[in-house]
Amino acid sequence: MSNRRTFLKKTLASTSLLLPAGLIPACSQSQDTAQGEKFKPLILSTWDHGMPANDRAWKVLMETGDLVSAVEEGVKVTELDMENLSVGLQGLPDREGIPTLDASIMKGDGSCGSVAFVRQVRHPISLARRVMEETPHVMLVGEGARQFAIARGFPMEEEVLSPKAEAAYQEWKVESQYKPIINIENHDTIGMIALGADGKLAGSCTTSGLAFKMHGRVGDSPIIGAGLYVDDEVGAATATGLGESIIRICGSFLIVELMRQGRSPQEACEEAVRRLIAKNAKDIKDIQAGFLAINKDGEYGAFAVQKGFTFARHQSQGKDLLQAGYKM
Repeated sequence: MSNRRTFLKKTLASTSLLLPAGLIPACSQSQDTAQGEKFKPLILSTWDHGMPANDRAWKVLMETGDLVSAVEEGVKVTELDMENLSVGLQGLPDREGIPTLDASIMKGDGSCGSVAFVRQVRHPISLARRVMEETPHVMLVGEGARQFAIARGFPMEEEVLSPKAEAAYQEWKVESQYKPIINIENHDTIGMIALGADGKLAGSCTTSGLAFKMHGRVGDSPIIGAGLYVDDEVGAATATGLGESIIRICGSFLIVELMRQGRSPQEACEEAVRRLIAKNAKDIKDIQAGFLAINKDGEYGAFAVQKGFTFARHQSQGKDLLQAGYKM
């Protein structure tokens, strides 16, 4: 497996895209020292692969001012990353050897769309946006989502595993046992949330789901309120990790509602982790889940069950990869 979970300590050269080096915050900055910081605009996304995704999203936002296009185009980078085994058609398959994808997108005015259990679609996030903008529905799944994609002109990709996924699948079939291992690419995603200079919010989430899952399994990523929730009046949140544990607490909606009640983004993420642990106590040693949040004022927070959750932050003064705090 890739070692992309290792916390990256970037040099100033890696952040020269946004501002002169002297103004760029150090990547080694801890989450604790970031409390109270406010940024507009601001883009956050999960894990190390959030850095190139944020690069693209920031570029789109700066060029167009279109927050929804920014969060869509950003995660499309990850959907095409052949080194990533947790997002996109190159991701690890289900136990039948078939990659199936989930995605969601949401605006702060409540508009949202999602797709789940989709086959052969290279960019499920773009299909989710079409559901949001071109149908009266919120979610399409399975064959219905695939038919909608065909009707909208999405090319159907050949259903062949990527070389890395094929090798992992053949290895798994020797014993055909499912056991999650935290912080590796069998239960991750990319979730991205963004705040514009005008105070508007948007978010996106896309994944290939659990490796070697039962055929038909759907995780938290396409479920509005679980893997993603956005409200212009309050803020936005997204989740990553073992989807079943996140669904059980409606994690992203919970965080936004806690912020509505006056909690900071960091406090809300920490409370969500505490509730997740309480609901999954029996198996918690084998569970990783992490949350990101932004409020409408530009404050942000991040927290995880276990050590190892990283997140990417892009704002006007620079970009960096940060290590989230954790409970256990």
